[in-house]
Amino acid sequence: MKTQRFLQSLSQHLRQWQRQYKVLFRKGKRHQKLHRNFFKDILLYLSTNSHQGKQGKHRQTNKSSGNVLKKKGGLDTVLFKWIHQKRSSIILVLAILSLTSMLGHDLYNQPKMKVGNIALQTFIAPYTDNIEDQQETELQRQAAINSSVPILMIDNQTNEQINERLNKILDASNEIRTIVGVFPFFDISVLSIPTQRYLRSLPILEWQKLQGILENNSKQNLRKRISATGKPISNSSIFPGLPLSDSLSGVATPTPSQEKPSDDAAFIQALSEIEAYQATTSERDFSALIKQIIQARQAYNQAIEKASKLETGKLKKIYIEPIILELSDNDWVNTQAGIRKSAERILAQGISSGLPKSILYNAVSLQVQLSVPSEAEPLATKILLAVIQPNLKKDEEQTQQQAQLAAQEIPSVMLQVKKGEVIVSKGEKITQWKFEVLEHYQLIGRQVNWMRLTFLAAVVSVAIRIFVWLERKSNNYLRQRDRLLVLLLTLTVPGILAIGLPYTSWSAIGLLLGSFYGPTVGVTVVGLLSLILPFTVDKSILVLMAGAGGGILSSYVAHILRSREELALLGVITALTQGGIYLLLKIFTGTVFGSGWYIFQEVGLFAVSGLAWSIVALGLSPYLEKLFDVITPIRLAELANPNRPLLQRLATEAPGTFQHTLLVATLAEAAAKELGCNVELVRAGTLYHDIGKMHDPLGFIENQMGGPNKHDTEIKDPWKSAEIIKKHVTQGLIMAKKHSLPTAIQAFIPEHQGTMAIAYFYHQAQQVAQENPSIIVDKADFCYDGPIPQSRETGIVMLADSCEAALRSLKDATPEQALNMLNNILRAKWQDEQLIDSGLTKAEMPKIAKIFVDVWQQFHHKRIAYPKSKTSNS
Repeated sequence: MKTQRFLQSLSQHLRQWQRQYKVLFRKGKRHQKLHRNFFKDILLYLSTNSHQGKQGKHRQTNKSSGNVLKKKGGLDTVLFKWIHQKRSSIILVLAILSLTSMLGHDLYNQPKMKVGNIALQTFIAPYTDNIEDQQETELQRQAAINSSVPILMIDNQTNEQINERLNKILDASNEIRTIVGVFPFFDISVLSIPTQRYLRSLPILEWQKLQGILENNSKQNLRKRISATGKPISNSSIFPGLPLSDSLSGVATPTPSQEKPSDDAAFIQALSEIEAYQATTSERDFSALIKQIIQARQAYNQAIEKASKLETGKLKKIYIEPIILELSDNDWVNTQAGIRKSAERILAQGISSGLPKSILYNAVSLQVQLSVPSEAEPLATKILLAVIQPNLKKDEEQTQQQAQLAAQEIPSVMLQVKKGEVIVSKGEKITQWKFEVLEHYQLIGRQVNWMRLTFLAAVVSVAIRIFVWLERKSNNYLRQRDRLLVLLLTLTVPGILAIGLPYTSWSAIGLLLGSFYGPTVGVTVVGLLSLILPFTVDKSILVLMAGAGGGILSSYVAHILRSREELALLGVITALTQGGIYLLLKIFTGTVFGSGWYIFQEVGLFAVSGLAWSIVALGLSPYLEKLFDVITPIRLAELANPNRPLLQRLATEAPGTFQHTLLVATLAEAAAKELGCNVELVRAGTLYHDIGKMHDPLGFIENQMGGPNKHDTEIKDPWKSAEIIKKHVTQGLIMAKKHSLPTAIQAFIPEHQGTMAIAYFYHQAQQVAQENPSIIVDKADFCYDGPIPQSRETGIVMLADSCEAALRSLKDATPEQALNMLNNILRAKWQDEQLIDSGLTKAEMPKIAKIFVDVWQQFHHKRIAYPKSKTSNS
């Protein structure tokens, strides 16, 4: 119960503090009761004697607490007032100190001695202990790493290149064989395959010699036929179907010496097979055989010529190999399959660089013997040796893991230092080993590096100055609470780096600052941090640059997004951007080569960290918006949702006011868009500017729905009526604070009325005063309390609110008449000095009036007059 009473009282006083804070310090008045009650409840809660059964002590505690606070009078008020007056300086000092402390956290614990310094005194070991010689241990472990045998892996890219070259050779060979045609080209029962192979490649002189012998045989057969029949036969009948020139191939009749067959066994075999066929077949079939041989020889010569033009060097020797054309079609198919199968087996086994040629030749020959026809083995061996190359490469990941395991197996090198042993003498140079011993015995003092801290504070001050200059340059003035939020978000980046995590909150601060305050603030903060951090933290500059790139992207894009879903998508894009930038930087610096899959693991972790921080930012965004009273396009869109409880109440309890609000919002949005103002803020602010009318809806004419006016029938007092009208501002502020509307939205409630007079009831009061001279009319009683519009957005809503009723009253007016009337209304507002603090200019008044008239025309356009339907008497 005690806790519950305290929390209820505390929340009540916090609400009072929030309402009275600005008034307290704006007017410079003390409000001791507010603070006294606040501290009284704290003392009541902290009192050990406060419980439900001891009301006397309860009152005694309250009384004593009140006396103490009464004696100290306005001390707390003065303190809070001083803090309020100096808040800008306080936040500036706080920013410099906190950023300097966070960025230079290592400077607070700097050793007084370093390796290479001269010892200023003699240091002696206070006790005996075994100390690790880190330098020697590292040397031995590095030696183990260097001596580790590398692990090899198949290089698939090299295999693809080998297969491409092999396919190229085989395809070219197929092209050559296609020119030759089908082989064997004649019936092998007549001409054997060796004979057909010999006839195709027979030298021209041998072929002419063979033709001469066959021609003599034909002449002898002709003489026998002439003597038998007595009929003459022409020379063309020697080889029927062939011209004489083709049959002789340009060779004269051979001499007797040429009629003797050659001693060459192939020549004799070919001649005997052809003569046997000549003796057993007709002259026409024999001529067809000669013609096929001639065609085969021509095709063979064309193929040889084609092969000689394909390649140079080793491959040319392969293409002009006779065996390519001598193999039968079936043997060539088997040869190709065998070559591919052999290559696949050899590559699967792997070929390391530096392998002796003899070993490679033996391996290829062994595989070829098992896969291709025997007569094609030399050709297959030459093809494989021409394309195969080492296809094993070092597996960096496995090699590194093996080396690390080997290094871990090396034990630490421990050296014993005995008690009383001199570690380092005065004037002696401190080595790495002696520094480690001193560090082990904690004999090295620690100190704060004030010089570097001062320099860092100066750099931070310059960065803050640049930030403030850019803030003002972009007309993006921040409140003190906004600057505090920017500071807190900025501190997260070096803070996370300080605890040893390289994946810091770049994407989160970019997304939040860009969404809250626009691209200028976000990009400036991320850019300045990226320039300072490389000199203050011991982290890779590639990591910092990649993270900053993602932060700049999210800062630049976040402000134009209008939904949480779009921000979530931006988080994914930012994560991919961070990972991509990191990979590109690794490639440009050359560190990606030799890293294996580790580089992709780092890139993946970097991208996942960016996504994780974006998710954190999305989760924190609604709370930060409410805690620091920040308005964003997304929050404004959520507030403008007509399903919000306050707007639903307005539509139900004051429907006329709700319709008036919608029309004013339409006018104000059009003007804000044309003038480059915050359209989302204008829309949301306009929807809430008249919520105070719900305190007495019938007191406003738009809600009377044609019924009697209560001001004329019930109240009949202009002072009371004016009080009811003015009350919609104060009640509206109460409702807005109760529903935790942002301060920027609350500003529309009083500022849309400014300090204008409620003219209707003011004139009524003047008429009453004329009838009763004893009554004095004070105009202040009929004027709103203000303030006048302090921004262009609230100024536009004031003008739209004033013009909406006038435009509604127009029926058949022309656009020129409507524009003239609105110019008069806007001129009156300007002359009444209602807009002097708004930022709107006098030159913009006619432009705003024209926009309002254009919107009014869209709502009040003419329609076609449809004829009335006639009903028949039937």
